[in-house]
Amino acid sequence: MTRRTLMAAGAMGLALVAAPRALARRADSHRARIDDLIARMTIQEKAGQLTLFNDPFRWRPGNVNPGDFDTDQEKTAQQIRDGHVGALFNGVGAEQARYAQRLALEESRLGIPMLFAADIIHGLRTTFPVPLGEAASWDLDLAERTARAAAAEGGASGIHQTYAPMVDVARDQRWGRVVEGAGEDVLLNNLFAAARTRGFQGDDLSDPLSLLATPKHFAAYGAAEAGLDYNTTDMSEQTLRGVHLPPFQAAFEAGALCTMSAFNDLNGVPTSGNHWLLTEILRDEWGFTGFVVSDYTSERELIAHGFAEDDRDAARIALTAGVDMSMQSGIYLAHIPDLVDSGDVSMEVVDRAVRRVLMTKAALGLFDDPYRGTDPEVERRVVRSQAHRDLAREAGRKSVVLLKNDNNLLPLPKSGKRIALIGPFVDDRSNVFGPWSIFADREMGVTFEEGFRAALTDPSLLTVVKGSDVETPLDGGIEAAVAAAQGADVVVLAIGESHNMSAEAQSRVNIVVPAPQQALAEAVAATGKPVVVLLKTGRALELSGAVKDAAAIMVTWFLGSEEGNAAADVIFGDHAPIGRLPISFAHLSGQQPYYYSRKATGRPELPDESEYKARFRETSNTALYPFGHGIGYAPVRYGNIVLGSETLSWDGELTASVRVTNTGDRPVDEVVQLYVRDRVASLTQPERLLKAFQRVTVAPGETVEAAFTLTRQDLLFVGRDMTPTVEPGWFDLWLAPNAQSGPHSQFRLVR
Repeated sequence: MTRRTLMAAGAMGLALVAAPRALARRADSHRARIDDLIARMTIQEKAGQLTLFNDPFRWRPGNVNPGDFDTDQEKTAQQIRDGHVGALFNGVGAEQARYAQRLALEESRLGIPMLFAADIIHGLRTTFPVPLGEAASWDLDLAERTARAAAAEGGASGIHQTYAPMVDVARDQRWGRVVEGAGEDVLLNNLFAAARTRGFQGDDLSDPLSLLATPKHFAAYGAAEAGLDYNTTDMSEQTLRGVHLPPFQAAFEAGALCTMSAFNDLNGVPTSGNHWLLTEILRDEWGFTGFVVSDYTSERELIAHGFAEDDRDAARIALTAGVDMSMQSGIYLAHIPDLVDSGDVSMEVVDRAVRRVLMTKAALGLFDDPYRGTDPEVERRVVRSQAHRDLAREAGRKSVVLLKNDNNLLPLPKSGKRIALIGPFVDDRSNVFGPWSIFADREMGVTFEEGFRAALTDPSLLTVVKGSDVETPLDGGIEAAVAAAQGADVVVLAIGESHNMSAEAQSRVNIVVPAPQQALAEAVAATGKPVVVLLKTGRALELSGAVKDAAAIMVTWFLGSEEGNAAADVIFGDHAPIGRLPISFAHLSGQQPYYYSRKATGRPELPDESEYKARFRETSNTALYPFGHGIGYAPVRYGNIVLGSETLSWDGELTASVRVTNTGDRPVDEVVQLYVRDRVASLTQPERLLKAFQRVTVAPGETVEAAFTLTRQDLLFVGRDMTPTVEPGWFDLWLAPNAQSGPHSQFRLVR
């Protein structure tokens, strides 16, 4: 039996100190040199250190960001020679990184090293499950290891910084960028934010195979109204501090020295021009010493927000608010000299921003080893390694979530049954990797068909039919799929969203399976053959009809390079599913935003009372599949909760335990989740809040105990004065398999 307890340390987001001391010491050793550089810089060179442009020298994919890439290499080269560029992004490759760095070191006046960054979100050439999928593993060690592997490939390819992890708490599944984070829960986001930061940065940020982490998007971007990307956000300060800021604090506590400002406005003030957020909270209150980079032209977009008059005004507002580095717009380079000359921006503000950037370069070791990551031989050895492929397969199978398995249809046998593999994703390599896999090696992707054929003892028993495209029907597709289903013993239906449906700027009004695929599912189900649904998605979808009624449903997200093999590992039983949902699957799209930790209201819906209660006419307030849900290949039974005491003293501890029994004939990994509710408080509290979880492995017929320890610190919430607080009184407690069930107990907090 293996046990692992993950408590809610830091979950309330108390004020954090600056970066770890080792990083600070390395930067401090260069403080005199940096002060000297700043004293010798012209104002144009200072503006250059605060300017970030697309990398024109190295391979990069198209269509990553709005507009065209600058293909004028000589223009950028001359800007580097003139000291007018401090960083480049989204170029990959060791050899050309050396060329660009040489321009800065040997042909510019001051020889300040360049910073190279990239959108390495869930892997470089080797890709791992999309972040939401990996969060379904509830495995922090796994997240740290995949981030470490992504950092190794990025670092070996001449990259110093990644624009990840995304730590936005996302509670509206209509938002396309749900796929990039860790879901709807604060604690889970905190833990994954810290794990991914540790993984990217490693033990030593100056290691050439480490990357500077950039938790994003600061802040409350995940709360965009109606789930519409880039939209406004409006919320109380308690909600901001209690829900949306803690994951950033967790990442900073883990050592992150950069953060990215967001596109949205927050209570009327765009975050990329928000002095209260970027300076008063981030720097003055929390003590953050790193730098802030704008999201792609977000500082220029202050004009479209109606917050700035023109480029010059936008540069002034963003810089004085606390945005240190301008991404792609060029407005800092164009306007900082004049803003200082006119007195609209003080030299002190500019110098402070330049110092933050240079101190971070020092922490990365760029003043000591500016050519780090520029050895093509190291790049060839590290990138696409077999160890990374093996890790991608492990991460893929651990991210799969089994929602339903009627009559123990799964796992499927490797021989003796005819299988029809049907759907637009069966042999589709382009949708293996998922969104924000812009540098993925497309030749590495393993399709569902390839994974199935490799796993089956007799691959001739597998029939593969596409049936439809993702959003359009195929001529004769349904007829061919029905024929294949009729000739099979079981149907595996690979359906869902494409990678460009769950992504930035891909908000959806109705989060359903696209109509051509739903029609395909209905036709296949009408054959009467048992159906297994493999649901490819980057968000929770509304499930209906034949998809909802399928005998088995498995969420496969976008599993990365080894998707087909990872899925086959689980479907054919070499590994049991262990994933749990990091988001709630509501019954209907119209329930959004939907999340488990909602307030009860004054008229909560009760099991036997629904009239004139807080509910929609069409459905209950429950989830179809709640947060935390996921099953294995054996059923488990929870016993009663045993508390060490009925009271938790103010400075004491309370133990809570439950016995979990495997009543099946296969081993099972169970994630026991601890939830609490503060019954009466000075501010109304959620119906449940996750405070801890523990994974236990239970052999057939075995009973194991999952035990937890609670303290008062675990019960804190943001009070009226914006500080963490809790009052004496009664609390409900659940030790449960998900946020909607499980045995219940209660205890009293006493002073």
